[in-house]
Amino acid sequence: MKKEKVHDRIIRVASELFYKQGYNSTGINQIIAEADIAIGSLYNHFSSKNDLLHAYLIQEEIGWFDGFEKSIVNIEEPKEKIIAVIDYRKKLQQSSGFAGCHFIKIISEIGDGNAVVSDFVKKHKDKQKEMIRIIVKEYSDKHQLEDASLMADQVFLLIEGAVVTSTISKKNDSFDQVKKMIKGLLP
Repeated sequence: MKKEKVHDRIIRVASELFYKQGYNSTGINQIIAEADIAIGSLYNHFSSKNDLLHAYLIQEEIGWFDGFEKSIVNIEEPKEKIIAVIDYRKKLQQSSGFAGCHFIKIISEIGDGNAVVSDFVKKHKDKQKEMIRIIVKEYSDKHQLEDASLMADQVFLLIEGAVVTSTISKKNDSFDQVKKMIKGLLP
């Protein structure tokens, strides 16, 4: 088995801590201790905690979209792809123990105080919305939706609401409700 590179170990440990206990509650010394590295090793790879946060967000985004692509790769029908988006978000929630969306969590903690982070999160959510918009447009091309753009926004907002609701309730019922709503909205 290949040994984990120091750079990758630092990101892995920081990612787990940022997600589990929050960015502001995670100190550099804790990251160093849990990654079992010297302080110099951390700063050889990352110039600051903020730099490490940015690496965490990039990694999460890559993982998010890779996972999504794998979840729809064998699905042809656009309506089923939309349902697959819901199922994918449901799976992410369940596998995290209903801890919520990495991006929603970090933006709620950091706010607009860090422009690089808030811009990254906004762009990530825009990419998710665009991915949904593409699938809804594909559906609309076959079924002539009255307003595909509005439908894409509704699907996105319903899914985001399901994520937040399931984080609070610690149950996946909201995703099942969203699937019923979307199936009712799409002819």
